Amino acid sequence: MSLEELRIAAIIPCHNEELTVATVVGDLRKALPAAEIYVYDNNSTDRTSEVAAEAGAIVRYEKRKGKGNVVRRAFADIEADVYLMIDGDDTYDASAAPRLIETLVSGPLDHVVGVRVDTNEDGSYRPGHAMGNKVFNSLTSKLFGEPVTDMLSGYRAFSRRYIKSFPANSQEFEIETELTIHAANLRVPQAEVPIGFKDRPEGSESKLRTFRDGFKILGLLAHLMLHERPLLVCGLFGLLSALVSLVLGVPVIADYLDTGQVERFPTAFLSSSLMVLAFLAVGIGMVMNAVMRATRETRRLFYLQLSA
Repeated sequence: MSLEELRIAAIIPCHNEELTVATVVGDLRKALPAAEIYVYDNNSTDRTSEVAAEAGAIVRYEKRKGKGNVVRRAFADIEADVYLMIDGDDTYDASAAPRLIETLVSGPLDHVVGVRVDTNEDGSYRPGHAMGNKVFNSLTSKLFGEPVTDMLSGYRAFSRRYIKSFPANSQEFEIETELTIHAANLRVPQAEVPIGFKDRPEGSESKLRTFRDGFKILGLLAHLMLHERPLLVCGLFGLLSALVSLVLGVPVIADYLDTGQVERFPTAFLSSSLMVLAFLAVGIGMVMNAVMRATRETRRLFYLQLSA
């Protein structure tokens, strides 16, 4: 199937991108002439929506602050065969859009990530962003068993059944993390495509705050780890609790065997409490794991009900 035969929706989340949004819309129009281009204005205080409309985009609004809220709204509102998501800051190579979509369709795949390749000799990444991205990529790959090269990329292509099975719970910049982990948990067919990445034009300011948003992403990973791998998390907590209990309790037991008396009663009480807590943690983990298994099966069945 050629790209002209597909209903393609390009989604551009924007907040105060007056300087760049027209360029992104224009580049996408050249790359994907048949696509419907949607700009979602998220409480901009400049002329983002006016500039986007003048450039030929369909402009819609989301009043809840945060990129995650924009993506949730767009995925719910728009009907298409293929969805493309790209940031409105003109840092991604919009001309690579056909390559992402062709990779998606020819697979056939459900999720294609545009992996950023820096085209600026001086480096387009802020040092904190580059380091944080590497750490999160490594952590996610190990925790969820799916190799990830650029989990924070905002340039992606999706199938309809991926979009309509995605819950979109995140509110802000954690949305890319949630998209990545949703694909890993459902084990959907996916791929990565290298794409050019450049620095923002002069006068354009990044909305991503390194430490605040980094901690939010880390918190989301911890939450998803407990939610998606409960037996592992509870088992590790139980093991740690049991080890501390043994370290505290063995000397008390040795003293009792030697003297026939429990001389350190508070320590004995703490040790036994920690051991009980260890067994409780493992038991809770087993129950949560059974619930999670049923949830995964339900998700998978819902995903399979949607046409490929």
